[in-house]
Amino acid sequence: MNELDGRLGDGDLGATLQKCARNVRAALPTMTDDLGQVFKTSAMACTKASGSSFGTLLAVAFLTVAKATQGRTEMAWTELSPLLASVLEALSARGGASLGDKTVLDTLDATGKSIEGVDDPADQHRLATEAVEATITEFRGKPNKIGRARMFAERSIGMDDPGMIAFRHLVAAAGTGN
Repeated sequence: MNELDGRLGDGDLGATLQKCARNVRAALPTMTDDLGQVFKTSAMACTKASGSSFGTLLAVAFLTVAKATQGRTEMAWTELSPLLASVLEALSARGGASLGDKTVLDTLDATGKSIEGVDDPADQHRLATEAVEATITEFRGKPNKIGRARMFAERSIGMDDPGMIAFRHLVAAAGTGN
């Protein structure tokens, strides 16, 4: 991830994801059954891990989910699509990116739409994986339009966006339970 990010950015995406994951895992013993608290604790773990843009976006995503799930101990699978839509809105507001800019938002949007109304977690994972892959392929031939990568817009054509690839890994990990 660092190598991919280094082609268009500052090359710290892999390290950021690793630090966030390490901090979230370390916080697991302190988490309660309250989903909102789980996501809030995860957001704080990401905030402590990194000041990078992707670390900040992860924290914003977790905080958005925390607000929606506060006080709850379970959630129906069919709630995931609207929840992803609210995360998309929050990330767009925070980062200033829009759909079509060739960012993680595009894979997030495709994922949310692909699982809308689906209540089986295995089907959701399969559909999300397919949507992420199709989105990465669709945007590979387009330039990045925002962030540090926009400075290399022409050079970014034919390259995968690091945030999209990071999201691919997050979706894959969600399917394994890790």
